[in-house]
Amino acid sequence: MLGVKAGASTVWEILKEAGIDPAPERNSSTWASFLRSQADALPACDFMETVTLSGARIYVLVVIEQSSRRIRVLDATTHPTATWVAQAAKNPVMDPEGLCCRARFMIRDRDGKFPALFHAALKDAVNDVVLSGIQMPRTNSITERWIQTRRRELLDRTLIWNQRHLLRTLREFEQFSNGHRPHQGIANARPLHPRPPPIDHPDALAHLDIRPHDRLGGILHEYQQRDLHGRGFRQGQRPLQPTS
Repeated sequence: MLGVKAGASTVWEILKEAGIDPAPERNSSTWASFLRSQADALPACDFMETVTLSGARIYVLVVIEQSSRRIRVLDATTHPTATWVAQAAKNPVMDPEGLCCRARFMIRDRDGKFPALFHAALKDAVNDVVLSGIQMPRTNSITERWIQTRRRELLDRTLIWNQRHLLRTLREFEQFSNGHRPHQGIANARPLHPRPPPIDHPDALAHLDIRPHDRLGGILHEYQQRDLHGRGFRQGQRPLQPTS
């Protein structure tokens, strides 16, 4: 109104010196901030698929908690119909261990295998189902990362005979991932157990007795510390600390 023209960079400098963010940043939140603020009550789900030795393509529905990284393999099928998907979605809702008891949102992608019945099955457990962006796998990155890990560490090294064999293998990997495998996203802890205290006493370090335990024919390796009397600690007490 005074006839004085100010460049955009000048306005930006004035706002920066005053500690004021640009208007769009004040009025909206980013996807990363949304995930951080809602991680404790924000599970995500996705389909993964694999091919058996007979050429059958099997689809598996999985759910993972964003904060704890706890994974649940819900079910597998060769024909993911709307009824099957809706029924599989009810499993975490009725989970007695409380996978979705604190859930407020459920993240999923825009896969056509998710029907309207999927939303109806979750309406009593979550406030809303959040759709990830189109061709943006990073918006559901934790689930995508777990699927990549499962393929690299398990299925790429295993010959799957049929659906029953696949589910048995994935259930074993689920127990390994939740109860033993350290996760960098939660400070190398395990989803079902807090990180144990470090072993720094000289006497304890001098008598470390680490015993390996193989699962799934040696594809997965677990390590357990034994005490001075040869008794193994129960899993979740004092496992071998990760070195990397």
